[in-house]
Amino acid sequence: MAGHKTLDDLFATADIKGRRVLVRADLNVPMQDGKVGDATRLERVAPTLTELAGRGAKVVVLSHFGRPKGKPDAKYSLKPVAEALSAFTGGTVAFADDCIGEVAQRAIEALAPGSILVLENTRFHAGEEKNDPDFAAALAKNGDVYVNDAFSCAHRAHGSTEGITRFLPSYAGRAMEAELTALEAALGTPKRPVVAVVGGAKISTKIALLANLVKKVDALVIGGGMANTFLAAQGKKIGKSLCEPDLLDTAREILESARAAKCDVVLPSDVVVAAEFKAGATAHTVSADAVPEDMMILDVGPDTLKHLAGRFETAKTVVWNGPLGAFEIPPFDRGTVEAARLVAMRSKQGELVSVAGGGDTVAALNEAGAAEDFTYVSAAGGAFLEWMEGVELPGVAALAKT
Repeated sequence: MAGHKTLDDLFATADIKGRRVLVRADLNVPMQDGKVGDATRLERVAPTLTELAGRGAKVVVLSHFGRPKGKPDAKYSLKPVAEALSAFTGGTVAFADDCIGEVAQRAIEALAPGSILVLENTRFHAGEEKNDPDFAAALAKNGDVYVNDAFSCAHRAHGSTEGITRFLPSYAGRAMEAELTALEAALGTPKRPVVAVVGGAKISTKIALLANLVKKVDALVIGGGMANTFLAAQGKKIGKSLCEPDLLDTAREILESARAAKCDVVLPSDVVVAAEFKAGATAHTVSADAVPEDMMILDVGPDTLKHLAGRFETAKTVVWNGPLGAFEIPPFDRGTVEAARLVAMRSKQGELVSVAGGGDTVAALNEAGAAEDFTYVSAAGGAFLEWMEGVELPGVAALAKT
């Protein structure tokens, strides 16, 4: 990864045995009854932590957890998360009740080389979200080197993601490196043709995303509720379907930008409709030009899927964000599931690079049993979306080679 400093750059220039390495992780995982509900983020940061510990570093982990509003709150303590992390690092993970000051310093001094310590929630201090230089300096005082392994937090210029890099030599961890490598392959210097799949309920949340993608990709597939607004913008009747009438002009502007950029916009040619959105509802497939007035569009139809299969057959890169239909309830999950499986199959065969991200996207790919065969599935959420919008992420920019 030529553009950013990684652990390989660190190891090439320094012996970290006995040195304090501050690792910004994202331990903001769902918890229920003191147990971790989804351990994906713990699994992904573990390789960086164990690699550093294996080289004899004193590994000190920084993270936020929840929204404690800048002051200590017991329900947002990282202590139970630290205990859960030990299952992925192969050894006991220590914990300190603060992330700065004497409490943190004493815990770090007591830490044996090759061991891992989690410091308390950085958001227990107002200076974290304000990116206060004094708070960032207090964090930096706990380390000799800084490693950011939390791409999911890289869109925030906070004390532990951006401010701290002004005080310590800074590097990308293995999970951050993998994310940046995947994203570069998807939209930075991709193999073409590039097909982007964008779904979801509303255009209003993805205007910047669509505007950026039409300049970057060869074909843009639009699905989900937002496709209805584009169909309506073309003068099609969409019945009772979800739509944003105030954004019809915006949809037309995006279509015009795509034409100017020679990007093909792919909208559904046929759709699955029902009178109501509920399990067991009677569904029909109709042309996108013939949606009944008393019906709502809830998925793409088989002709659309056939067309997408042809697009995926010739694509070299696929970027995916959002479902093609109301995938939460069968049979309206069919379009998303079948399309995802097509991309997964070609990825597994080594015929294309596929990168996906976003909460609903990950859930849909998991439901389809396709996630593990995609080239890369981001767990970053907001940071992934901002990257797709073309926004510079402060936590990433701080790691750039100069």
